[in-house]
Amino acid sequence: MSEIKYFTKEGLEKLKKELHEMQTKGRADMSRQIAEAREKGDLSENAEYDAAKEAQGLLEMRIAKLENELANARIADDSIFDTSKALILSYVRFKNYKINREFKYQLVSESEADLKANKISVKSPIGEALLGKSIGDVFDVKTPAGNIKIELLEISRD
Repeated sequence: MSEIKYFTKEGLEKLKKELHEMQTKGRADMSRQIAEAREKGDLSENAEYDAAKEAQGLLEMRIAKLENELANARIADDSIFDTSKALILSYVRFKNYKINREFKYQLVSESEADLKANKISVKSPIGEALLGKSIGDVFDVKTPAGNIKIELLEISRD
């Protein structure tokens, strides 16, 4: 059984739209590419045909992955969350003591992570370390850039 993943309503809609696009336009484009490659002659020595078939396989794998993700997707209702602990969909403000700077991010699922929109994945080193922490907690996070000392300053719903 696959892991249940929580999404915002917008994130789930984006996932559904991406899947629909792949199932309709993506498959139609793939069929057209395969047909065009097939028209070019001997399939045993047709690199375009081989490439199109491989691309079709990759598209179908991505569709299957998205279908599985949607089957196990749940919308996280932030109205039931307690702001005494950092949870998925919480907005957190924390201080990174290594660079002496504060950051504010929303903790989201992997597929919704977007640093430009201040959304970090709960599967990232910092996101994972923040989960379950309370305001005032100081802890070390092991990141690819080395260990970072962080203090959780604020937890909110927005």
